[in-house]
Amino acid sequence: MLSHLRPFHRLTVCTSLALLYIQPCRLSADDAFRPMFNGEDLSGWVLTNTPAETWSFQDGMLVCTGAPIGELRTEKMYQNFVMELEWRHLVPRGNAGIFVWADDITSRGVPFHRGVEVQVLENAYGNSKGHTTHGDIFPIHGATMTPINGRGGSRAFPTENRSNPSPEWNHYRIECHDGEISLAVNGKVVTRGQNCIPRKGYICLESEGGVVHYRNVRIKELPLTVLPATHVAIANRGYRSLYTGLNLNGWKATGADTHWESKDWVLAFRGAEQMTGTLMSTEAFKNIGFVVDVRLKDKSSRTLINTGPAMTIDLSTPKIAEHLEPVGRWNRFESGISDGKHWLTVNGVHVVSPESVPRDVPAALTLIPTGPVDFCNIYARSLDVDK
Repeated sequence: MLSHLRPFHRLTVCTSLALLYIQPCRLSADDAFRPMFNGEDLSGWVLTNTPAETWSFQDGMLVCTGAPIGELRTEKMYQNFVMELEWRHLVPRGNAGIFVWADDITSRGVPFHRGVEVQVLENAYGNSKGHTTHGDIFPIHGATMTPINGRGGSRAFPTENRSNPSPEWNHYRIECHDGEISLAVNGKVVTRGQNCIPRKGYICLESEGGVVHYRNVRIKELPLTVLPATHVAIANRGYRSLYTGLNLNGWKATGADTHWESKDWVLAFRGAEQMTGTLMSTEAFKNIGFVVDVRLKDKSSRTLINTGPAMTIDLSTPKIAEHLEPVGRWNRFESGISDGKHWLTVNGVHVVSPESVPRDVPAALTLIPTGPVDFCNIYARSLDVDK
């Protein structure tokens, strides 16, 4: 694809006068596009819950290894825009996606953002009544959308099958405006949705198990419209992932260290009943905000989340336990210490209002499970005022 390479001037020959001159060129609509990658590094993008090893550049192409399952998102939020890109899967049955209007971090208990997903499936994945490999669009993890050409749910299905199989390239043109979204696959609009919420947020590329190449990724922003706050995704809060999804780099296990297992986006403790493990971040924090998702695997499972002597979150305490999901389901803990004040929410409910705690020296974020427990979406942010 060379359509994005537009000269700023046209060279014109006037044959009647045999003169060569430069004629200023009027900008066309395509000239408003700009590249979203520089072909060398991830400037302008955030490694939400994937490490740098997941993404690389080869001959100007962005290469995604597919491991771990997770996301890469833009630093900037977008509202109304046109995005174009080419993609290809390197393995049959490959799975990936493009998220629009997404939150800053991934949703509770999953490696993906809340937003609207534009599906990127390889043809051999196969079609069914519930999905196709030709450009489905659907809201995910709390986002909403009214599909055009739906089948009774919230997913919009393409009107034609136009995707090319691996290793051929495919071209997507995604248009988003005032909560409406459309997808053109290889030159023709086939999928549409409307009434999307959120309708302003981040753009994400998804890693989901297979090697994917992207090239000619570019965007054209359109005029903004006034939105209520409920139509805007959660903006950047400064969180960064402490877990790579590949290994335990950045952590130190003590005690039953052999029972910790990196299982893609899930960090698992496989201890038996009454067996306790300890996993400490190698980075220490003084004023810290953090998110940790926890799934207790059976009735004997218990967990402490500790940030040094100043604060310990015990999931078995009544004021916390009453807000937990049933065993086997994910819970989100969001907490922080800043200027000697501590707060905590459990699944979105405030259970500890700001209260004073001693805080003299930096401390690690520590996970202390008893029995089988899963963790994911481990994020931290510094709340140091002078940082």
